[in-house]
Amino acid sequence: MTNKYCPHGEIKKLEIELWNLKVKENNVPAYTERFQELTLICTKFVVDETEKIDKYVNRHPDNIYESVKASKPKTLDETIELTNDFMDQKLRTYAERQTNNKKRLMIHSETTMVINSRPPKGKMSPRSTI
Repeated sequence: MTNKYCPHGEIKKLEIELWNLKVKENNVPAYTERFQELTLICTKFVVDETEKIDKYVNRHPDNIYESVKASKPKTLDETIELTNDFMDQKLRTYAERQTNNKKRLMIHSETTMVINSRPPKGKMSPRSTI
């Protein structure tokens, strides 16, 4: 059907887009949606389920890629679900780390303020000024 209604040049552009498709700004849902649209159109580019899984996982960040590949999903739907779970976990971990860093920074600032507000140690002569 694509041969009949879609110009060859347009299919080629879509295949190139599919080939270069990447997850941007950790937006897995947008990547997934576009990937599925392109694989429906570019049927010759990804022939079977295994190729779809490989192509889908290949363009994710390394830690997500490795985790999904290690799980050995059998279907694209399972792969998408795993990817979403791993990405959610990654984002939660990142948010927790940011929160902990802010807490540490606040504690450090408070400690520094307390130390700086203490009077100088030792005796001061009546002539010395601060």
